[in-house]
Amino acid sequence: MSKTSTSVIRRRRGRSMGLAAAGTALVLAAPTPATALASQARPASADPVSVLTYTAKERKEALDYWTPARIKAVGKSVDLGPTGPKAKPWQGTAMKTVGRLFFVNANGADTWCTATAVKSANRSAVMTAAHCVRRGSSPYNTNIAMVFVPGYSKGKMPYGAFAVRDAVTPRSWEQDSTDDLSTLVVDTDKSGRKLTDVVGGQDIAFNRPVGGTISAFGYSATRPQLGEELLRCVGTAKKKSGVQAIPCDMSGGSSGGPWLADFNATTGKGVLVSVNSALDSLTPTEMQGEVLGATAKKVYDRAQNG
Repeated sequence: MSKTSTSVIRRRRGRSMGLAAAGTALVLAAPTPATALASQARPASADPVSVLTYTAKERKEALDYWTPARIKAVGKSVDLGPTGPKAKPWQGTAMKTVGRLFFVNANGADTWCTATAVKSANRSAVMTAAHCVRRGSSPYNTNIAMVFVPGYSKGKMPYGAFAVRDAVTPRSWEQDSTDDLSTLVVDTDKSGRKLTDVVGGQDIAFNRPVGGTISAFGYSATRPQLGEELLRCVGTAKKKSGVQAIPCDMSGGSSGGPWLADFNATTGKGVLVSVNSALDSLTPTEMQGEVLGATAKKVYDRAQNG
């Protein structure tokens, strides 16, 4: 296990990318202009979707790896400063569908993101950010030992842990760092139950007009929570440079957390319309997320039918 790690924030199109929490230092990669992305683009693959598959042995090893002690240690390994005023601890009904996504990143560091169980044909689909699965524009730098823990709170794992079997991302993320979203497929739990049979699933919408009130959730590595408690931001979504944005100051660890429209605080249910992707590099109190369109639908369909 990595005793120390780094919080890697990548930037693209003027956005500070990579809210996956991983350490004690904040490292900013040089910004990549949009024009550079176009000039360096590789020929498009015939398949717009990329799938990482983990073997049965790897999935068992992942579950064995993420012991309660290791989970406790990874939370203590990073402190990204005080929790901002826009991010509030969620104290409403238990959010069974939202959890921490633990993994070992391409640098070999223990870390985590946030992810959400969504309704799907196979009852096993989870939405998160693509940079929680693999580095953008770097096909061979992928994450391992991925485990989803729904409903995580202060060391408690009330619904157990689900090993990730497949991690589906857009080919455009793998090649050009665009379309920062992913749908995961998880194994059954130790009792053989499928994920959404255990915790339910959020509705998901594609090609929905941007706007309206959004509740964004995440396990930010800011203190005093340090990833141990779920935080929420609430704000009105707006279009911005091909993505959408809401007022929010969650940081590393909140990556992949759901943007829920039509959120009902009593039931804990809403409609997932995006996931936490990036803090704006010039406005670190503004969270950005992809608009779920045709590419996102292809990723989700590949996963839900897998």
